[in-house]
Amino acid sequence: MSIKLQRLANVLLKEISRILMLEVKDEDIKFVTITHVDLSSDLSYAKVYCTMLDETKRDKCIHDLNSAKGFIRNELIKRKIEIRKMPELTFIYDDSIEYGNKIEKIIEKIHKED
Repeated sequence: MSIKLQRLANVLLKEISRILMLEVKDEDIKFVTITHVDLSSDLSYAKVYCTMLDETKRDKCIHDLNSAKGFIRNELIKRKIEIRKMPELTFIYDDSIEYGNKIEKIIEKIHKED
């Protein structure tokens, strides 16, 4: 990813986080953490990776976020981010934290056996 794409992805990450925290009225979505934004090279699509505090509502939160992506995109457009075209947003659950915890437990288990 080029430096410009990384910079735009970081700007989108911060702005989407602010929108979720301040503008969205759904209480379940307010406790979502945006972990990473992956932009396509032509800036037409953005995969927004997120986690949430309440894992039991994971599927509902992802569904609600994808339902609200039009509102979030319009809010991003209003903020006049230096981008030619606002990308289409897709929200995806980020399971890398769970995967990292699983690997850490395996490593701890191996050390205890030694």
